[in-house]
Amino acid sequence: MELILISGLSGSGKSVALNLLEDAGYYCVDNLPVVMLTVLVRMLQGENTEKVAVAIDGRSGHGIELLPAKLKTLSEDGVRHTFLFLYAHTETLLKRYSESRRRHPLATPDQSLEEAIRAERALLDPIADLGHRIDTSGLKANALREWVRQFIEAEPGQGLTLMFESFGFKHGLPLDADLVFDVRCLPNPHYDAELRPLTGKDQPVIDFLENEPEVRRMRDDIAHFVATWLPCYIRDNRNYLTVAIGCTGGQHRSVFIAEWLSREFSQRARVLVRHRTLAGS
Repeated sequence: MELILISGLSGSGKSVALNLLEDAGYYCVDNLPVVMLTVLVRMLQGENTEKVAVAIDGRSGHGIELLPAKLKTLSEDGVRHTFLFLYAHTETLLKRYSESRRRHPLATPDQSLEEAIRAERALLDPIADLGHRIDTSGLKANALREWVRQFIEAEPGQGLTLMFESFGFKHGLPLDADLVFDVRCLPNPHYDAELRPLTGKDQPVIDFLENEPEVRRMRDDIAHFVATWLPCYIRDNRNYLTVAIGCTGGQHRSVFIAEWLSREFSQRARVLVRHRTLAGS
């Protein structure tokens, strides 16, 4: 059996992820109490169900702290599982709830929406690092679906997946980054009127940046740092390592360097590349 567990903050996109998994042929269960996880899995094993996706979140209450023990039991039973945790900046969640006009599942009459979000964040904090994290701040539903699709295509147990993610500092730091590199000091194609509407994936921008010695030196230094410490992260039994590259707007320099790094490391690890600003545009 292949089991994918989805958790995270309310409003962070769990329904989007679960719907994609259902479309991909997974047997999906939403809002399952943690205490029922092993019971459900064993029942579905008996029915020869091959692909299962389960959403577990703050609605499970304080039983959420039982999840690590449940996952250990499943591993001992030989169940292959992966864990996806979705979250976002509080400002993003407030905006989404304002637009949808839905009630937060943990809200009470005597607390504000922001207080409910803060309480849920504290409740889920013990399980936030159990698996791969995705910061959905600023992401549209189509972009999130693509990122989740990439996640489920990663074969569990195949070692570390190296994620290179570009972003713009003006939009805030990505919450899911393990390492952050700031490339705002490099020459900026934004100030060339012909290059401004393009991105770091377009050949004229690539040519512009390739011709700058500082750009080449910066990308080589980042590659050297990642290559030096990658074996340590692998020995730490990590499944994912997210390396975030940030420039001012997240359109040119960071995109170019993230793409270059993804090619540079393609033979050393399973590599994924994401462009946060481009995905949100």
